[in-house]
Amino acid sequence: MTPIYAIGDIHGHLDKLDEALERIHADGGADASVVFVGDYVDRGAESQGVIQRIIDGQTSGKNWVTLKGNHDRMFELFLQSPPQHDPHLLLGMDWFNDRIGGIATLVSYDIEIERGVSRTYQIHAQALERVPAAHIAFLQDLKTHYLVDGTLFVHAGIRPEIPLSTQTETDLLWIRQEFHDYQNDHEYLIVHGHTPVQNITHYGNRVNIDGGAAYGRELTPIVIDGADIFALGRDGRARLEP
Repeated sequence: MTPIYAIGDIHGHLDKLDEALERIHADGGADASVVFVGDYVDRGAESQGVIQRIIDGQTSGKNWVTLKGNHDRMFELFLQSPPQHDPHLLLGMDWFNDRIGGIATLVSYDIEIERGVSRTYQIHAQALERVPAAHIAFLQDLKTHYLVDGTLFVHAGIRPEIPLSTQTETDLLWIRQEFHDYQNDHEYLIVHGHTPVQNITHYGNRVNIDGGAAYGRELTPIVIDGADIFALGRDGRARLEP
């Protein structure tokens, strides 16, 4: 079985993405199979650069699978005409809220925003002018999940005991507590991000690879090599035990 690498939530941190890709290249070579579990944008300062880096890799023939995160969906919805709001957000919350980080994404595209002055329609018009068509297509084409060799890669998780074919996009992009609390085996090992943890953690039935890059921590890839799973740190592989 060919090793599969996975990268968690990037959140606009291009430098951390580049370091993660360098580690994968050193461990698995230029043709390594990589799955990105989403949340490329928001909070960090270089969302545009992150998306462009991944597009460039795919264009050059890299064996990369890109999944959709809830933050990517919020960006995609904003770019629709008229701009849409993700209905799963908490009441009173929107993509521009500092907790969500959408303003940082728009600023990375040189979109001018003045708090208390700018209006949504003005920002939207700038976004349609300045976000490249290739980036909009990238967001629209993201997959919700990827299943290979008994491992299911997904952004947030799955609703337990529900067939994959009937999971909703909102489940796969937003679910937390019901999924985290479920202790039994799923049909597949689930590799996911979405909920930051101090360190990448193997829980037995799932592996959380959101190590909190959005909050100053490293973006540490994992490698699945047969039945073994490793965190790929600065010093190489470190086995993850349930």
